[in-house]
Amino acid sequence: MTGTGDTDILRDVPVEAPVSVEVGGIGYAVMMATPADLEDYATGFALAEGLVETPAQIRGIDVHPIEGGVALRIWLPPERTEIALERARRRVSESSCGLCGIENIEQVLRPLPHVTARIATTRDAIAAALAALPDHQSLSRATGAVHAAAFCSPDGAIRLVREDVGRHNALDKLIGALARGGIDPGAGFILLSARCSYELVEKTVRAGCPMLVTISAPTSLAAERAAAAGLTLVVLARRDSALILCDEQGMIR
Repeated sequence: MTGTGDTDILRDVPVEAPVSVEVGGIGYAVMMATPADLEDYATGFALAEGLVETPAQIRGIDVHPIEGGVALRIWLPPERTEIALERARRRVSESSCGLCGIENIEQVLRPLPHVTARIATTRDAIAAALAALPDHQSLSRATGAVHAAAFCSPDGAIRLVREDVGRHNALDKLIGALARGGIDPGAGFILLSARCSYELVEKTVRAGCPMLVTISAPTSLAAERAAAAGLTLVVLARRDSALILCDEQGMIR
């Protein structure tokens, strides 16, 4: 644009690229993601998909740039590879929403494991984590167009952050980084700069984290799934207010 007061500027934009996830040499899914921290992403994705039960079951991860994107190759033991291949045979398509390729409603609503981990935190700790999050969002500061997933200690200190153009991808990266770093997700809470959709609740529960904090509102299914799994859910979180939607264990003082 031109006109009085206009100034030419240079601004970074986030990279969004197709990431082809392969398991045992067979294509499993193609995701749109920020091609960074992909080893973390592969680990978190494999855990979230139920392809592995622990990161120790992952024998190797290879990241290969290819024409137009990235090939992310995950190598598993034969018995886990067969699980992945059987799912790939049934899969029509996949996206980070977690629904495409699921065969029926019963699979979407299958019971989640009940959260057993417990922490003791405070409203002030949640506010402290929210206040500190921007300092850990280097990609967001540069582009203004990515999501962040942070793991926080009960006192509100941010221990680890991962960013991505997709909120699901950011959380998968965070969960993978925790697993690869030997950090127990049950020892703190997850903070997301995103809308609270049901898949984010499910990923948090399956990771074994007892509490999820999001800056935006939840969907009805997210709230229902969190309550059923015993996940403490805090939404519409701001530095001076937050809505505690579920906290049956009384973890927030």
